[in-house]
Amino acid sequence: MTARPRGRSLRTRLLLFVTATLVAVCAAMAGTTALFQRSYLMGELDDRVGDEVARGLGRAELSPHDRTSLSFLTENGHPAGLLAARLDAHGGVVSAAVVRQDAPPRNLTADQRAALRGIATDGSEHTRTVPGLGVYRIAAARSGDVRVLAGLPMDDVRNTIGGLLAAEAAVAAAGLAVAGVVCAVVIRRQLRPLGRVAATAAAVTSVPLDQGEVTGLTRVPVRDTDFGSEAGQVAAALNRMIDHVETSLAERQRSEERMRRFLADAGHELRTPLASIAGYAELMNRGTDRVEPVLAWRTVSAESARMTGLVEDLLLLARLDGGRPLEQTEVDLAAVAAEAVWQARASDDDHHWQLVLHLDDTPALVTGDRTRLHQALANLLTNARMHTPAGTTVLVEVEATGERCVVRVRDDGPGIAPELLPTVFEPFTRAGSSRTRSPGTKGGSGLGLAVVRAVVSAHGGRIDVESAPGRTEFRAELPAASSSANMTLRQNVLPKDALRA
Repeated sequence: MTARPRGRSLRTRLLLFVTATLVAVCAAMAGTTALFQRSYLMGELDDRVGDEVARGLGRAELSPHDRTSLSFLTENGHPAGLLAARLDAHGGVVSAAVVRQDAPPRNLTADQRAALRGIATDGSEHTRTVPGLGVYRIAAARSGDVRVLAGLPMDDVRNTIGGLLAAEAAVAAAGLAVAGVVCAVVIRRQLRPLGRVAATAAAVTSVPLDQGEVTGLTRVPVRDTDFGSEAGQVAAALNRMIDHVETSLAERQRSEERMRRFLADAGHELRTPLASIAGYAELMNRGTDRVEPVLAWRTVSAESARMTGLVEDLLLLARLDGGRPLEQTEVDLAAVAAEAVWQARASDDDHHWQLVLHLDDTPALVTGDRTRLHQALANLLTNARMHTPAGTTVLVEVEATGERCVVRVRDDGPGIAPELLPTVFEPFTRAGSSRTRSPGTKGGSGLGLAVVRAVVSAHGGRIDVESAPGRTEFRAELPAASSSANMTLRQNVLPKDALRA
C-alpha cells in the first residue's frame, strides 16, 4: 500500500497564501501605476507630435508648389530626433529627414521611408518602428494638397516606464521580504497555542485509558484557552473533552468497582444460606440420629426463603435498572401506608407505630405499581424495626398537594452513622454500631433500601434521608397522578386512635 503524501503544515500554507496575496496585490498596484503613468506620458507625447505636425504643415503651406521641401526642419526649436516627411496624394513618402543634435537634418534611407508609408493624414497618432532610429509616435495631416508627417521617438516614455517598473519591482521585493519575515514570525507566534493543543492531545492519547485509575490527564494551559481566538476555542473545547473523558472513565471505574463489590456481596449472601442448607442436607444423609428432622427442615426452609428473597430482590433491582416498565394504575398512597403500618404493627408490637395523613382535601394519588410501592414502604418500616431498639416510635406521614405526594418515615432511634449516609441506598450497605439491630433479629441482606430507591426512581420520584441521634427521617417524593375528576377524600382510611400505640 502506497503511503499518502505528506501535506504541508498550516503554518506553511498560511505563509504561502499570504505571500501569494501580497505578490498579487503588489503586481496589481505596480501594473496599475505603470499603466496610468504610460497613459499620461503618451498623452503628452501625442500632444507634442500634434504640435509638430501643425507647425510643419503651417511652414509647408508657405511654399505649396515645392512638395519636397523640408526647410522647416532647419528652424530652431525642434527637438533632437524629430522625424518629418512630405507625402504625396497616395500616402507615399516624397522626402523625409530626421533632426540631429548640433547637426543639420539627415535624410532617411529607403527602408526608413518605407516604414512611414500608409499613415492616414487625419491627424491620428500611430506607433511605427523605424529601422535604425527606434520606435516613433507618428501623425500626419493635410491642408489642401500639402501633406506633412511628423514623429517623435518614444525612447523617453519607454525608459521612464521601464525605470518606474524596475523601481516598483525593487520596492515590492524589499516589501515582500520584510512582510514575509513579519508574517512568518506572527504566524508562528499565533499558531504556538495550536502546537500546545496538539502536544496535549498527543500526551492524552499516550495514556493507557483502559488500564488502572485514570486521573490527572494533561490539560492545555489556561493562557491558551482564550475564547477571543479560534485557537483558544479549540483549546478550551479540548480541555472540556478531556474533563468529560476523565469524568466518564472515573465513573466507569466506580461502576466497575461497585459491580465487583456487588457481585462479591451477592456471592457472600448467597453462600451463607447455601452452606447452611448443604450442611443440614449432609447431616440428613448421614442419618436422622445426628439431627432432629423437624429442626433441619425448618432451618432448610428458612434459609431457602431467605435465599429466595435475596434472589428476588436482585432480580427486581436488575429489572428496574434495565428500565422494565411497571404496572401503571392509580394508587392511593394513604391506603398503601395504612396497610404497611398495620402489617408492621402485627409483626412487631415492641415498637410504637403511628400513621398521620396531611391530605388537605387532596387525595394522595399517584400513578404506578401498587405492589412495588407497598414493598418500598414495607422495606422502610422493616429497616426501622430491625435497626432500632424496642420502644422506638416509628411515624409514617403522608402529605399530598396538587403536584406531588410525599411519604415520610421517621423514628427516634439512635440514627445512622454519618459516614454511611452517602451510601445508605447502595446495595449491601449495612448499618454500623450507631444504629443497632433489635435483639433476636437476624441481619438483612442489605438490599432493602436499594430496592426502595429503585422503586421510587422508577416512579419518577426521589428519596433522601436525614439522620441524627434521636431522629432519622426517610423522605420519598412522588409525582401526583394527573386526574381532573372530583374524588371523595378518604380521610379515615384507618381510625387514628387505632394506629397510635
